Amino acid sequence: MICGTESKHFKYRSSSYLSEFFEDCDMEQYVHDGSTRKWWVSSVLEEILAQPADDSALPSLGFQTVIQVLMDIADSTETDPDRKAALTELNASLSREGLQAFYANDNRCYIRNTKTGDIGRPGPVVDRALSKDEVERRARLTAFIDGASEDELTEKVILPLLQALRFQRISIAGHKDKAMEFGKDLWMKYRLPTRHWLYFGLQVKRGKIDASARSKNENIAEVHNQITMMLGHEIFDPDINKKSLVDHAIIVAGGEITKQARHWLGERLNASQRSQILFMDRDEILHLFVVHNVPMPDEERTEEFEDDIPF
Repeated sequence: MICGTESKHFKYRSSSYLSEFFEDCDMEQYVHDGSTRKWWVSSVLEEILAQPADDSALPSLGFQTVIQVLMDIADSTETDPDRKAALTELNASLSREGLQAFYANDNRCYIRNTKTGDIGRPGPVVDRALSKDEVERRARLTAFIDGASEDELTEKVILPLLQALRFQRISIAGHKDKAMEFGKDLWMKYRLPTRHWLYFGLQVKRGKIDASARSKNENIAEVHNQITMMLGHEIFDPDINKKSLVDHAIIVAGGEITKQARHWLGERLNASQRSQILFMDRDEILHLFVVHNVPMPDEERTEEFEDDIPF
């Protein structure tokens, strides 16, 4: 399908266009060496499939990116304008491995595991300029955050963003019982390719965090107390029926986290604690939310994948 030799639904790629294809996949290291095209592409795909995957039920992120570029809707033909025929042909191969490709609402092609239901997300290029549509989505999200409460920021923006970033067992502590938060608004875990788990605690603030208190909720001194409490308190993971300490504490702000605030906090934490602190401010939230194509919080959220599950 990448070579386009034996299928009328995929465009033919000569030597230079094969190199260009993998360049479009952000894999410039793969340049066709003049050998037989299909065997060269086969060897490249073997290398890409051997790369680590962040989900054992899905192929590597590199392979998912290859599928997305291969199925770019812009490569449609007059006889296959919506690429349904190409998709059918692709799925004839993927189905042997328990996988299925499908187009989501953003007109991009993704992969799901038909047994587990896990859905792949090719790793986006995070540090890049935004398209016109993405700039508009960023403006919409900015307006929502401006009018959101701290709970709304946590539940409608931070939570879906963390889910898109593949954190697991995301548990919101809430604000009804402050005594049970132990310095964190939510905790979650992330599985490394080595199959080890890292545990994270989040402290979310709605507005700007700086070194001079404007209100008690935005006071960096309060954040310091909450972070210290978070790092010293165990969380219970029901998946393994054990308690674990938080590996990293993430301070999230719907506004700016000033350099003065970061410096103030760094001076009051010991070297071990400083290495455990991560920051995520408004600009980072906006950019990650848009780049990862997370559903907007100001629109009705519907399950877009239920209708076409093949079983």
